[in-house]
Amino acid sequence: MTHIKKHLLALSLSAIAVQALAAPEKPLRTPKQAEELATAIAAKLRPEERTVLTHGIMPLPLGPNPPAIPADAIAGAGYVPGIARLGVPALKETDASLGVAYVFGIRKDGATALPSGLALASTWNNDLAEQAGRMIGQEARAKGFNVMLAGGANLARDPRNGRNFEYFGEDPLLSGLIAGHSIRGIQSNNIISTIKHFALNGQETGRKVVDSRISESAARESDLLAFQIGIEVGNPGSVMCAYNRVNGHAACANDWLLNKVLKQDWRYKGFVMSDWGAVPGLDAAVKGLDQQSGAQLDAAVFFGKPLADAGKSDPAYAKRIDDMNKRVLWAIYSNGLDLHPAVAGGKIDFAANGRVVQTAAEQGIVLLRNERNVLPLAASAKRIAVIGGYADTGVLSGAGSSQVQGEGGPSLALPLGGNSPWAAFVNQAYHRSVPLDAIKAMAPSAEVKFRDGRYISEAVAQAKRADVAIVFATQWSSEGFDQPDLSLPNGQDALIEAVARANPNTIVILETGGPVAMPWLDKTAAVLEAWYPGARGGEALAALLFGKANPSGRLPVTFPANEDQLPRPKVDGFETVEPSFTGEAVGYSGDLAADYDIEGSDVGYRWFAQKGRKPLFPFGFGLSYTRFANSELRTNGDVANFSVKNVGDRDGAVVSQLYLVSRGGEKKRRLLGYQRLDLAPGATQTVSLKIDPRLMADWKDGQWVMPAGDYQFALGDNAEDLGPTVTVRLHARSWRE
Repeated sequence: MTHIKKHLLALSLSAIAVQALAAPEKPLRTPKQAEELATAIAAKLRPEERTVLTHGIMPLPLGPNPPAIPADAIAGAGYVPGIARLGVPALKETDASLGVAYVFGIRKDGATALPSGLALASTWNNDLAEQAGRMIGQEARAKGFNVMLAGGANLARDPRNGRNFEYFGEDPLLSGLIAGHSIRGIQSNNIISTIKHFALNGQETGRKVVDSRISESAARESDLLAFQIGIEVGNPGSVMCAYNRVNGHAACANDWLLNKVLKQDWRYKGFVMSDWGAVPGLDAAVKGLDQQSGAQLDAAVFFGKPLADAGKSDPAYAKRIDDMNKRVLWAIYSNGLDLHPAVAGGKIDFAANGRVVQTAAEQGIVLLRNERNVLPLAASAKRIAVIGGYADTGVLSGAGSSQVQGEGGPSLALPLGGNSPWAAFVNQAYHRSVPLDAIKAMAPSAEVKFRDGRYISEAVAQAKRADVAIVFATQWSSEGFDQPDLSLPNGQDALIEAVARANPNTIVILETGGPVAMPWLDKTAAVLEAWYPGARGGEALAALLFGKANPSGRLPVTFPANEDQLPRPKVDGFETVEPSFTGEAVGYSGDLAADYDIEGSDVGYRWFAQKGRKPLFPFGFGLSYTRFANSELRTNGDVANFSVKNVGDRDGAVVSQLYLVSRGGEKKRRLLGYQRLDLAPGATQTVSLKIDPRLMADWKDGQWVMPAGDYQFALGDNAEDLGPTVTVRLHARSWRE
């Protein structure tokens, strides 16, 4: 670089710094400025600095070879040292999508737990997802972190996946938009967010060895499209690759996924970090991996000295190292980590953040059944029996690296991880938001009695005495473990059945990580799917039960009637792989494969439509205390316009859903757009939805293809309950990324 160029660069950086001080709420750098600066700084790296940013540690005493922990590291998920000579900050990383996680209990200050990913997706509210992301990003900054390992965009191909609760459902549009807006909110705090786990990470059973097998067209039209939309909306600084293999190659050393799709076709500028312990070897670098995370969990620190040595002798590795550094630096500079450093000890407004999570819970809880309008509860309910689910203690949360613990820690944590080094990850933990207390506060004149449900006879006796019985049922899920089936564990199905026989006004509240079967459904008066409702879940549930809030959640996943309706009646490897948090498939010597070509891109509701199977509850389903009507659908295939009216007698929110139902005479079922609306009684609002043509197209021969023909569209309350169709004849189209 000439003296003049150096001078201009210095002036440019100085101007940017002044601008940042004057208006820190504005973008710190243009994309071009960030790219030019990343290139300039990468060129200044000395030989011994060229692999500093390419690998990091888990700054905790874990792994077969625990590393020395640098003085400036924060106890959390990851740490990558900076380069002080060039002003490059260290990367201080925290899990996860649901808030600042500290599963080891090392830090005692607490954080605000969002409802689970499925609960957030059930809001169908992009703006709220962005607000939630902004909130957890602010808390991460306040604790000194500048990277959040968030943005879970994997599609729920199997309802028994133990990690579904972290993700945003089964549809590529909904998952991509909620993930993207969450990422955008996180990064508004001048920190980096990931999007993860790239890609086709569909089960936890044997997660480090399972091979996700799928055609390119099916992958592009489903899971990859969810990631693509999330990246387009959120522009994450990093993509985290997954543990599993994809078509025979480790996801973190997969040339097709990382180089061809992500970096070439999508022109992604950020860096790919590995999941912790997911790097198979040095050649992952030339196959697209940019950073080895938590390197003590891999067989070796491949991206340290071995990478540096390879760069000295092999031009391909030398070129790759340069690109790896540029990508990490681009993520740092485009998000302003250097100009607005995160400093531990920042102030957190837990009261304000609590209001955010309560809103998310209220909008994400789904009313599945409400016979005789038993809900909202009337003042006539003088005797209320509350049964089961530790409702006197707190609300359930999912386990693993996403576990968030509030002020004072959980109200209850049952250790279920044995005595392994990873046992701290595997706790059945309950947030300090007590449904029983919230119910009593909403009904101060009622007699409210609690029974824990361990003895069915005791629960039945109390239910018989009550005007209404509220049964809390739980299904605990954890990273590292799948569910064996769709039943509720610990005899809870029998408990609900008995209580419902004893009291016709039985309300069931489900705190689950995903869909469950409901053999008792027809005997109940009402059912609420609460998911894992977060730090203010108890208060949100009470507000919905007593009508202070109107249910508006809509299912982001299909609830099957039974396992036989699924593409795979059993989780691949479940009967032979020894359960393990690490996912090593201990005791299994065969080729563990998940055949995703069975359903291809027809995930979830698309599969049910294709096979003509009737689920227990369809994708997009949810009831309200009021009623809505759609009308006047008009579309030209690019934009759809219609009207929505609240035809009930109280304020409420509706999620209008637009579906493709036929193409060229062939039945289809694809969500093309959605809009959440809050309407007063009698109010009407017009909606205009732009249609992404990829959702109507197929991936063929390296491009998107829409055949000419008649396309039929319909508005729906869910993926099954559709209104009149509108037919539009469209010309053939094809285009490349």
